[in-house]
Amino acid sequence: MAIRNIVQISDDVLRKKSSEVKEFNEKLIELLDDMKDTLFACPNGAGLAAPQVGVLKRVFLVYVDNVLYEFINPKIVKEKGTQVGDEGCLSVKGKYGKVKRFMTVDVIAKNRYGEPFRIKASGFLARAIQHENDHLDGILFVDRATDLVEEDN
Repeated sequence: MAIRNIVQISDDVLRKKSSEVKEFNEKLIELLDDMKDTLFACPNGAGLAAPQVGVLKRVFLVYVDNVLYEFINPKIVKEKGTQVGDEGCLSVKGKYGKVKRFMTVDVIAKNRYGEPFRIKASGFLARAIQHENDHLDGILFVDRATDLVEEDN
């Protein structure tokens, strides 16, 4: 397990669409474990998508309320309501903005062993899932944000 470099907004990989995971093997488990280590090394991180570590695969992690969720080949199959809240991104350091998201989402995905699961998420968990899922399609929060501000260093 290792901490990987998080690519920043200037890197073209963040704007590309990720491909579906076809093989559930040791290489995938290593990626997931490295992503977990990388996410946990970032004090303000709530999620991390594979493109953020330079891997164009449909994989992301979300860490909310002390629970780590792993999503492989996720699909949001139902959306309901709206919420507007502040977002930032580990790949867009120092910028924050208000983003409109769905209040609840139903997601189908696979776990690290290729077993399917479904989760209904609301509130911040739903927001984090939508944010990370956008990364898989080359969309960054700054594309959706209003009232974008830069943090003073």
